[in-house]
Amino acid sequence: MNTASSFIAHINETVQLTEEEKQFISSICLPLTVRQGDFVERGGEVTRYYIYVQSGCLMTYFTDKDAVDHVAQFATARWWTGDLHSITKGIPSIYSTRALADSEVLLLSKHSQEELLAKYPRLERYFRILYQNALVTHLHRIIQGHSAAADERYISFREKYPSLEQYVPLKYIASYLGITPEFLSKVRRRLMEKG
Repeated sequence: MNTASSFIAHINETVQLTEEEKQFISSICLPLTVRQGDFVERGGEVTRYYIYVQSGCLMTYFTDKDAVDHVAQFATARWWTGDLHSITKGIPSIYSTRALADSEVLLLSKHSQEELLAKYPRLERYFRILYQNALVTHLHRIIQGHSAAADERYISFREKYPSLEQYVPLKYIASYLGITPEFLSKVRRRLMEKG
């Protein structure tokens, strides 16, 4: 089985790939099995890879000076994660990414992505749409964080990540939502009572 088949199918939703393109993509993607709790990248190091999740769940987060983790993103199957700023500028990342469940990922180096786009320029469309969607999601999350009540943010989270609560500790969900774990417990209890 092609280890990049999930990624190729994902691209095919935007750009129909030829067999040659599929083979090239398979040749430049590095498969990696990550066990629960293992790091894919650590803060303080330059990000070397774009990370595509085939299965499992990764969490990208920032650890502040008081050793408190602040969750920036969860990435489940068919999502990308990593520090775009670090990989683009070649500077140390402020984020760490680790597995919250056993995961299968593909790593795509900056060099390999550039080689792919130079060889097959029409694939720029896939990455442009990917970045556009990421920007829209990011801006929506900022607005929601400033204007939506905790209940609304939690409901939105559950819609976006319907199965995540089964293996993500509540403290990370609370961090992602910008509330304390205790307040998240109250929100969940209130919503259960409403039915």
